[in-house]
Amino acid sequence: MNQIILHEMSKSFGKKNVIKAQNACFSPGRIYGIVGQNGCGKTVLFKCMSGLMPTTSGRIEIQLDDPAQKARPYCGIVIDGAGFNDSLSGLSNLVALADITKKADKKAIASLMTSVGLSPDNRKKVRYYSLGMRQRLAIAQAIMEDPAILLLDEPLNGLDYEGVKTVYDILKAQKERGKIILVASHHEEDIRLLCDEVYWLKDGILERIEDISEYTRFKEAWVKNEKTD
Repeated sequence: MNQIILHEMSKSFGKKNVIKAQNACFSPGRIYGIVGQNGCGKTVLFKCMSGLMPTTSGRIEIQLDDPAQKARPYCGIVIDGAGFNDSLSGLSNLVALADITKKADKKAIASLMTSVGLSPDNRKKVRYYSLGMRQRLAIAQAIMEDPAILLLDEPLNGLDYEGVKTVYDILKAQKERGKIILVASHHEEDIRLLCDEVYWLKDGILERIEDISEYTRFKEAWVKNEKTD
C-alpha cells in the first residue's frame, strides 16, 4: 500500500525547531487537511515530503507499491506558487515540463487544461494570466503525470466559485483513484468539505483533530490562546 510515514521527523533552521520529532502516517484514498497559522511550518513540511528540502533528523518514508509509480515523479506539488515561464503560454509551459520525464503527452495535457477550466488553444503568455488562471495551471501541472501523492499548499487561492468547485471535483476524483492528498488551507469550508482527516500544526507539533465537525471549536480555542500568549 502506498503511504507517507513520518518517523520522528524534525526540521530546524538554526535554533528554530519548525517540526519537532513527529510521527504520522498518510494513506491512499484520503484527503488530509494540514492547518495552522502563517509561518507554522506547513510549507516546510510539504517541501520535506516532496524531497525539495532535507529533514534535520528522523526520516520521511515514501512507500510506493506500483512499479509504474516509481518510474514517474511520485509527487505532484503546488508550493509557494508555481514557477512558470512567463514568456510562454500555459500549454507550452506544461509541455516543456512534461518533456523532462516524457510521462505526459501534448494531447493529454490539452485535455487536462480543459478540465481545470483553461483553454489549451489560448496563446496568451502566462505573464498576463490572472491569479486564478495561474492557480488552475498549477493544479494541472501537479496532476498531469499521474503522481501517487499530491501536496497542495493553498491550492484554492485566487479562484472564483466555479474554479473552487472545479478543483473540489478534481481532488475528489483523484481521491477515488487512490491518491494520497495533503491540502494546506486557511479556508474553513475547504477543510470541512474536502478532508477526511485534519491536523493542526502548532509549535512544531502535528495534532490530529479526531472529529472534523469539531474543527471550528478547536480553531476558536486556538485563536483565543494565541491572543493571550
